[in-house]
Amino acid sequence: MQLRLDAADRLVELVEERRGPVAAEEAARRLFALRRLPDGVAKGLLEEAVRADARLAWRGDLVALAEPAAESLPLECARFVVVDLETTGLSPATARICEIGAVRVEALELTARFETLANPGMRLAPAVGALTGIDDRELRAAPPVATAVRRFLAFAGDSVLVAHNARFDLSFLDRETERQTGKRIAAPVIDTVGLARRLLAGRTSRAGLASLARFFGTSVRPCHRALPDAEATAEILLSLIGLAQERGAETVADLQELGATRARRVHAKRSLAFGAPERPGVYLFLDRAGQVLYVGRARDLRARLRSYFRSERQRPAVEAALGALDRVEWRVLGSELEAGLEELRLLRELRPPANARGARPDRYVYLRARGEEVVVTGTPGPYGPLAGRSRASLAARALTAAELDDPAAALPRLRARLAAHADALRYEDAARLRDRIEALEETIARLRRLDRLRSAELCLLVPAVEPGFRRAIFVAGGRIAAVRTLPPGGGAQVELEAGLAACRGLATSYAPEHADELLLVASFLRRPPPELKVLPLSEARAA
Repeated sequence: MQLRLDAADRLVELVEERRGPVAAEEAARRLFALRRLPDGVAKGLLEEAVRADARLAWRGDLVALAEPAAESLPLECARFVVVDLETTGLSPATARICEIGAVRVEALELTARFETLANPGMRLAPAVGALTGIDDRELRAAPPVATAVRRFLAFAGDSVLVAHNARFDLSFLDRETERQTGKRIAAPVIDTVGLARRLLAGRTSRAGLASLARFFGTSVRPCHRALPDAEATAEILLSLIGLAQERGAETVADLQELGATRARRVHAKRSLAFGAPERPGVYLFLDRAGQVLYVGRARDLRARLRSYFRSERQRPAVEAALGALDRVEWRVLGSELEAGLEELRLLRELRPPANARGARPDRYVYLRARGEEVVVTGTPGPYGPLAGRSRASLAARALTAAELDDPAAALPRLRARLAAHADALRYEDAARLRDRIEALEETIARLRRLDRLRSAELCLLVPAVEPGFRRAIFVAGGRIAAVRTLPPGGGAQVELEAGLAACRGLATSYAPEHADELLLVASFLRRPPPELKVLPLSEARAA
């Protein structure tokens, strides 16, 4: 079932990308990676996905988006069904519905009510029973969940569905509907949480059901039972519709737009990601002036880029970049490892403002001896690079110059001093020393890790962009010493010898950009992807 739903989602994206209906043969080729097939076969392959998803419809031999008529209805003419569920848990994968309550709203008046318990086929957790007041004896006598959902769907008909935190309620209803029919609910959905946040911004900071019921003075108070909560939500909906109409909302679609979360505003820019391949690579966000705002890497460019335009908000800097986004560029590479190395290079060269780490050489510091003390410096050396001058300074204050070669040897001395401060009730001194010890422990762990990486001599083999070719990444001397493209056949040996020659006689590098590359390589060595092959340099000739 999940494969069918994934196929439907990809079909919807494909039709949106083409801005119109798509021939069945082309859609099947894109979804199933087939070269050529007759229209009849293509339509047969797509039939189940199109039939199971109300967002899609056939137009002859073309796949198109269905057009729900309810979204264009004036608010006064629309029929809403406000629903609330009580469930045995929080996830539809492991929990079931145990109560459904709903209210029908027609011509902006409450006209009918629906209420039923549902037997979930499992015991109710004590916490849920205490919260709702429902007990297992009532549920054992109730109709099965499938029957209860079927009755609710008959009550709802083709109405616009409304819920408070609609994602939760609809996830359970979709799950049960899929079990029965293989389809998801097709009705337009209004979420009163998003609508309230937009329309009441600056007037109340809380959008919980109980808070909004108090704000609007509803006649029914929410009490964690399905029907009263649905009735309270219905009264809140009517108040919100009045506020929306004051802002010019006329149709259900206008109401949906008002209720969309802020992150959804960038949804209109999703076409900028159309055409991105399902391949590894790097991508760049550019503004109208061509300034690079953000650089990232992806194992699947298509999936990663589309994720930016969904409902989840990004961190503030990336969200700001999306707001100014005018163009997306991407560069396809053969592997995520190579994409990571290219990302580091671009970050150093372009310094995009929305990237958190920036990969700037000046962000790193090193430790060195000066007289009897240890100080922090920007000059590369064996004791670094360390990220964060303040933490490095704390570690430096904990050491003497004689201890710099083996900083771990200082820990017993420092811990003894810490115990002495505590025994003498010198708590402020103890707190300062404790911070220095913690910073020193972090520094020791990082220096040991860098030492191990600088001593590594490896050849990493990953696919190249060109079919049948491979990329050999040589690690030696504390850096990426060489990157060679290996063609099929005997030519690969020549490239391997050239890479090995570049590794000979290299002095150990302590440059910060080389440390970034080593740390990136280490992240892939900890969890190697299936396409990565790791060889010691001594075995690279046999690759």
